[in-house]
Amino acid sequence: MNPSMNFHSFKDRDTLCVELEKTLTSLLSEGINSRGRASLAVSGGSTPVQLFKSLSSIDIDWQQVDICLVDERWVEPSDPDSNENLVRTHLLQNKAAAAQFIGMKNSATTAGEGEADCAAHLAKLQRPFDVLILGMGNDGHTASLFPGAVKLPQATDMDSGKICMGIAPVTAPHERMTLTLPEILASRQLFLHITGQDKKEVLEQAMQPGAVEEMPIRYVLQQADKESKENTKNIKKIKNTKKIKIYWAK
Repeated sequence: MNPSMNFHSFKDRDTLCVELEKTLTSLLSEGINSRGRASLAVSGGSTPVQLFKSLSSIDIDWQQVDICLVDERWVEPSDPDSNENLVRTHLLQNKAAAAQFIGMKNSATTAGEGEADCAAHLAKLQRPFDVLILGMGNDGHTASLFPGAVKLPQATDMDSGKICMGIAPVTAPHERMTLTLPEILASRQLFLHITGQDKKEVLEQAMQPGAVEEMPIRYVLQQADKESKENTKNIKKIKNTKKIKIYWAK
């Protein structure tokens, strides 16, 4: 495993959850203490559910925390496929119910038509995000940056100036809204949270040479690695060297 990726392997998912919760608690508390508010961008899927449940009870000033999504299916928040539904059910409970949550889905018919409204709401949050947690699919997608998506080049354009973008996967159902690559990489700290031997093998494949558009997680891994190396070279100018931290358990 590439050491610059900052890979953390745990004996089981419970241990991973405990350690990641500690790290997130520290980062969010630091954001509140340093900037008055902290922000957390989260992904959907089954992997983060245990973490969400655990985070919901941590003792921080949740009233000063902004929570948003990394991506969302263009379905109503009441839909079982909705990431907002997932977050409201498992994270915005207990003490975390006091956090401010901004979803991505709005009244627009399509995600593309809803981009401007979604971006306007996200712009109200504490940015850059203090913490952004990504997942990864078996096809190497992350956020809703899917291989083969027509708008993948625009969503990964580092000069797009866009916070979010509507995108239609060709390998998964539902149109999506996703944070763009520059918005993801602007986060103060990035995490990739994955579990299972299959995901480790996908990650190892993504770290091999290959076209980034074939496994879009490579956009994040390569850019974060590049930034980390550049920051390390300029350590006197930049106090915090940012690496993507990968948390994995079988």
